[in-house]
Amino acid sequence: MTVDTAEAQATVEDADRDPLSRDEMAQLVARDIPDGAFVNLGIGQPTRVADHLPPERGIVLHTENGMLGMGPVAEGDEVDPDLLNAGKVPVTELPGASYFHHADSFAMMRGGHLDVCVLGAFQVSQHGDLANWHTGAEDAIPAVGGAMDLAVGAKDVFVMMTLFAKDGSSKLVDALSYPVTGLACVSRVYTELGVFDVGPQGVTVRETYGTSVDALRERLPVEVRRLED
Repeated sequence: MTVDTAEAQATVEDADRDPLSRDEMAQLVARDIPDGAFVNLGIGQPTRVADHLPPERGIVLHTENGMLGMGPVAEGDEVDPDLLNAGKVPVTELPGASYFHHADSFAMMRGGHLDVCVLGAFQVSQHGDLANWHTGAEDAIPAVGGAMDLAVGAKDVFVMMTLFAKDGSSKLVDALSYPVTGLACVSRVYTELGVFDVGPQGVTVRETYGTSVDALRERLPVEVRRLED
């Protein structure tokens, strides 16, 4: 169920609006997940995607801590302290949800049974290399979790991240400078300023929000192509 990266014929540019909010980014990710897919949502921003997946699309959410059929984040009376996702956030369950051992959950990940995973990142290289567990800083707390297993096990890896770090540096880079999570594993990157395909051919812009392709070319340290190029 690999995502078709050639489904659009031209890059869509919308410079006359604000950058995407986190929920708008989540909506775009949800839009691009194939109906009927088995999907893992990483900790942080990716968890928002669950709120934009209507049950009729048949998408089944998987969590590292042993659940299939996860629903949106639980609120109010829906909160069950024993029903959490891998990020310890209370979630709901959909009809048919099932539970299993942590080891079985990782076997699903490592065995290639997930169609899509959605992860956060510190950096993504133009060829799809991923760094998302450690910045290398001496005072940083490493957080591997299941990221390495997901990165190599899922058929498609989507990343949700801000395009630029707090110091203004690009998180979409020529080559990783942070410790590697997985090599050549990311297929698509969703940011507040645009959606990018990455891989052997480098970076292709699919959509921009609050900016243009030309403006991105001035700021990004990688060669950027339009879909139609």
